[in-house]
Amino acid sequence: MSAFVLAVDQGTTGTTTILVDAKGRVVRRAAREIPQHFPKPGWVEHDPEDLWRSVVETIEEVVSGAPGPIAALGITNQRETTILWDRASGRPIHRAIVWQCRRTADACRALAPHETMFRARTGLPLDAYFSGTKIRWILDHVGAADPAALAFGTVDTWLVWKLTGGRVHATDPTNASRTLLYDIHRESWDPELAALLGVPLAMLPEVRGSAAHFGEVTAIDAIAGLPIRAVVGDQQSALFGQGCITKGSMKNTYGTGGFLMMNTGRDAVLSKHGLITTLGVGGDMKPCFALEGSVFIAGAAMQWLRDGLGLIAHASESEALARSVPDNAGVYFVPAFTGLGAPHWAMDARGAIVGLTRGATKAHLVRAALEALAYQTRDVFEAMREETGAAPEKLAVDGGAAANDFLLQFQADVLGIPVVRPRSVESTSLGAAAIAGISAGVWKDANEYAATGEVDRVFTPSMDGATRARLLSEWSRAVERVLR
Repeated sequence: MSAFVLAVDQGTTGTTTILVDAKGRVVRRAAREIPQHFPKPGWVEHDPEDLWRSVVETIEEVVSGAPGPIAALGITNQRETTILWDRASGRPIHRAIVWQCRRTADACRALAPHETMFRARTGLPLDAYFSGTKIRWILDHVGAADPAALAFGTVDTWLVWKLTGGRVHATDPTNASRTLLYDIHRESWDPELAALLGVPLAMLPEVRGSAAHFGEVTAIDAIAGLPIRAVVGDQQSALFGQGCITKGSMKNTYGTGGFLMMNTGRDAVLSKHGLITTLGVGGDMKPCFALEGSVFIAGAAMQWLRDGLGLIAHASESEALARSVPDNAGVYFVPAFTGLGAPHWAMDARGAIVGLTRGATKAHLVRAALEALAYQTRDVFEAMREETGAAPEKLAVDGGAAANDFLLQFQADVLGIPVVRPRSVESTSLGAAAIAGISAGVWKDANEYAATGEVDRVFTPSMDGATRARLLSEWSRAVERVLR
């Protein structure tokens, strides 16, 4: 078929919409940043209407120049971010509580006696990262008279509702598996967990397969009638988009956060090293299990250097600044702005910059921020290697920061294995496009889509072992200070 596929990636800092041709090439692209709200330290919110507006604007911009017919729409999204809205009016009752937000840390601690059950059924630790306690917080603080009149959704569900004019209230297994409410083994909402969290089951969306039919678009005239044929959480989408459809394949995404994920096939590995057991999309388009290590702050650290400190005007400046100094001058940046995720899971940790001297410059700080992305990935990589016994020969990477050659070379150096960057680092968007396209018949199967992938560059390790060991030791000491 010669039809095109439209994919929306609604992420933490912005929305990207792409149009993909049958050869897997991005032929049209539009992006919008979205406002961030920080009402209290450690709290992060979005206005759901801002998310919707950014989707409408990017879709309209992309399809206005579409060179041919569009077969389907795929949606991928920031996952645990929580939205509640009134079913009758369709209006949100509170701002979206973003996955980074730590306001429900105390609620998670109160549930500690049930930690083993939550982990066994959902694959997740009890952490403010996930949706369940966020739902309860909104219900408690908005004072909804009738919770049954409300709908809950992660961002995918909100967008499907809006796109279909409120006709479809649904999600997929990859997003459901991030809520603390979904039994990933039975693949169903868990009434007992919902009761412990105080979440009415009537609020929860229907769970359909990631490649199911999610209705037709009615709310945007430019694509009216277009079928929604894929819904998938952003990191699982990137896993699929990188062609990691077989057991043991692995990718890392450098987005707002950093996310290392391994396809474990039909094996649900219950982690003993601070990793998450979750659901992905296998080569047969059905749910598979995956191990994930979530780093809360990756690219967001560069955004902070830009917006918070004014050290750079654009993230693209970071590479030249990092290369302008021969080393980090002993400066280490632990960006625990919203706690530390895998493998530490320290909800109350906060960021720190250590090793500052009078000789430190903004170049050293920028370099330390980039190095922190690689160090955090390495910590998760080692946990995953210990967990599975696997010794991957390479790491596939994607995400906005993967365009930074300095970062990827440093990543290869601290891992000691090659790092492979694809032709397009937009694997998250491409994964949603691939699933939608396969569902709609643009590609026969996952293997046919995977054959469209091309490598841009392979970064091979060049750092000597002694230097690597010294840097990793100093990084570990910096992390220990944050964990005290």
